[in-house]
Amino acid sequence: MNTQAALKSYAKVQYRANVEIASPHRLIDMLYEGAIERIVQAKGAMEFGNVELKGAKINSAVSIVGGLRESLNTDEGGELAMNLDNLYVYIQSLLSTAHLKNDPKKLDEAITLLSDLRSAWKQIG
Repeated sequence: MNTQAALKSYAKVQYRANVEIASPHRLIDMLYEGAIERIVQAKGAMEFGNVELKGAKINSAVSIVGGLRESLNTDEGGELAMNLDNLYVYIQSLLSTAHLKNDPKKLDEAITLLSDLRSAWKQIG
């Protein structure tokens, strides 16, 4: 086993262990963190012309934001949950547009929005 494969394997085990013991609040924070990380990676891939990696990372970020949408409790969350849902839809739209038009500014906007949401989420906890 080469070193890179061993590191990836360790990281995967470590991530799963963190998910298994994380509180629901921490899980949402991990989703924000994962989405931001993938968008940053997509931006780097965009800058280096790696279309395949860019697409994979943007698709992953869109899926994570979809997971954030699914976690919303619209029955109890009322207007706040609906506003968050609309914001998540907007972020997914930004990511799709960034991918189609190769626009790093759209990725920056998505990062800013998710970072602000993550910061607010951390203050709640």
